[in-house]
Amino acid sequence: MGTTNNQLRHIALIMDGNGRWAQKKGLPRNAGHQKGAEVVLEIAKAAKEMGVQYLTIYAFSTENWKRSSEEVEGLMNLLRTYLGRNFKELAENDVRIRFIGERQRLDDDIQAQMTRLEQETKNNKSATLLVALSYGARQEIVQAARLLAEKVKSGDILSKDIDEQTFSDMLYTADVPEPDLLIRTSGEQRLSNFLLWQLAYTEFYFTKTLWPDFTKEELKDIINQFQQRERRYGKV
Repeated sequence: MGTTNNQLRHIALIMDGNGRWAQKKGLPRNAGHQKGAEVVLEIAKAAKEMGVQYLTIYAFSTENWKRSSEEVEGLMNLLRTYLGRNFKELAENDVRIRFIGERQRLDDDIQAQMTRLEQETKNNKSATLLVALSYGARQEIVQAARLLAEKVKSGDILSKDIDEQTFSDMLYTADVPEPDLLIRTSGEQRLSNFLLWQLAYTEFYFTKTLWPDFTKEELKDIINQFQQRERRYGKV
């Protein structure tokens, strides 16, 4: 029997299918990204209204840098618009915005916008949106291991004192609860190097809906299904 009182504080989202959505409509791939960006705003507001405290979206992976220069440039220009307009609307709705990933790979003006948004929203309390930009989980884990190695070398900690919590404290998400639910759109059923450490006991939900067609009604339905699952965390 499932339980009907699962706590849902944190949803992680792999927003897949923008390119296929555009292709089906005979449009360039960046038109799919544009539509997908609009959906992010709608879903972020809907999640907040449904009581979700944390939403982490996979906006751009370290692997995405390998895409065509035209598509990457289009994504970066869309991000500039996004940071200046859509995220501003979320900020005005008391949402704290944070970015995780290798931001130094992004252009200076984008980094400046990111830093400004984080500073302007740091005291917002209603919900937190974490945006994974130029993010890769393996890179994050390697960086955490490197930081711990440096702490051991400097004598700040002893190697025998390193445990799961110590390691978690070195990650981008150190002060964020682990995701309760991961949703991936477009029918793909893989993690694609996203939050590999943090998703150890997360419930997964895969939908065939392409991201630009994803709605707050489907989000509500997925949350209702999550509430019926029994989460054992390795116990009987």
